Parts: sequence; structure tokens; C-alpha cells
Amino acid sequence: MNNFIVESISSDLHISGVKCFNLALSLDCGQAFRWEEQSDGSFSGVAFGKHLNILQKGELLIFKNTSKEDFESLWLHYFALDTDYEEICKRISQDSYIAPAVEKFYGIRVLNQEPWETLVSFVISQQNNIKRIKLIINRLCTRYGVCIDGENYTFPDANTLSKLSVSDFEELGTGYRAKYLERLAKGVASGEISLEKIKALSLEEARKELLKIYGVGEKVANCALLFGFEFYGAFPVDVWMKRVMKNYPNGLPECFSGVEGIAQQYLFHYQRTDVKE
Repeated sequence: MNNFIVESISSDLHISGVKCFNLALSLDCGQAFRWEEQSDGSFSGVAFGKHLNILQKGELLIFKNTSKEDFESLWLHYFALDTDYEEICKRISQDSYIAPAVEKFYGIRVLNQEPWETLVSFVISQQNNIKRIKLIINRLCTRYGVCIDGENYTFPDANTLSKLSVSDFEELGTGYRAKYLERLAKGVASGEISLEKIKALSLEEARKELLKIYGVGEKVANCALLFGFEFYGAFPVDVWMKRVMKNYPNGLPECFSGVEGIAQQYLFHYQRTDVKE
């Protein structure tokens, strides 16, 4: 783990020797909604208030206009480059059903996203497709976020969104989710909902707290826990995963223990793109 080499070349940062990492699969598997592929195969997006353009060439990652300090303080953990995914993939592949999924889609990583952005994003995601989710979130950011470089915007904080009405959220195209977002923003801004305290709880207790939030059900809670609160044992189940679970009539195998959510990403992608029923 972390056997890669970090080099500053001009204004870019080159990270070589990165194993078990697939940038495109990780950014385009439905866990994050602010990354867009560019014509050169790179991806551009904003996370934690910072804009990034990143390109992968085999085991080389090129971070455009990025300092070593930003890489070490933000992007290293955001892309889970500080986690031994080779070991995780080897361990979960002891299960015969997931093994071909890991082999084919090797390198999917769970991103460590900001809790507030992740929770809002998955409230918006309910009964929605990825293209539309991205469109709504882009409107939300360009209208209420802070412009950081003339064209890219931060994800608006709870205090900013707490000033919006249900109709303001509806204007963004959120539909019936507008009332959920309005109450969520006010709850977080007032301190009634503390995302920091939720993150410090056990998985079960954190899930219970999220389920108390108006408009948050099991799937949204588990997605937020996995992608935004770093609970890798969270296991979101949707229609695709319900089909997957038919292969596990006795529950998930022991080799998934503690990283059920990471296994879920491989199973989800496998079921959605590869499995023929």
C-alpha cells in the first residue's frame, strides 16, 4: 500500500505506481455526481471546494495544477489511495460469485466524499437517473454555490440552502424531493441534525440517526453512510442488488466483513452491466 511515487512536473502532480485503481469506473459508477469526462479522457470535478482535473494512464495518475499539499491533505484520501484495495479485492474474491466481478472491474474504489454533499445528493437521487441527478446538482451548485475560478462552483453549504423555500428547490427540478431538502437544510443549519456526531457513531447507530431525517429511507441512508461517512460496512440495496442477493440466500460471506459496501460496488456494477438473466 502507498508504494506509489509522487513527482511535481511543471504545475502538475504525477502519481506513478498506483495499483488497483480505475478512475473511470470509480467516478462513473453512481457514487458521485460532480465529475465529467473530458475529450482527452480525463475527468474534471469539484470536491471539498477544490476543482480538479485528473487523467489516468495505466498506473500513472496526472493531477492537473495540483500542489503536493492538496494531494496529501485532500485527494489522497478522497480517492482512497491511502487504503490497501489490493488486499481488499483479494479477500472478497474468496467468494466465487464476486470473483469474476472483481476481475473484470478491478480498480473500483469507494470515494471518501463530504457528508453534507453526499446526503443531499442521495436525497435528490431517489427515483431518479444519473443524468438527471447530475443536472439538478449542477443547477444547485451554479445557483447557490461559490464560484472558485470563474467557471466551477462549490457545493452550497447548509446555511445557504436553509434560506431556500420548498418552491426554490422545486425550481431546480427536484420535484417531490424539494420538501425533504428544505427540511434537511434547515435541520443541519440549526444544529438539530449534526452530521459530525453521526459520523462518530457506530454504523447501526448512525443509520438510526439518518433514518430519523424526513425523506431519508434505508437506501439513501446506506448510500450516504458508505459514500460520505466512511462506513464501509454499509450495504445499499436497490432493485439491482435485490437480484444479487438471490445468490446469497444465507447472507453475505464472511470474507466481506467490514468492507461489505466495497463488495457491493463490484456486485452492483456486475449486475447492472454484465449479468444476463
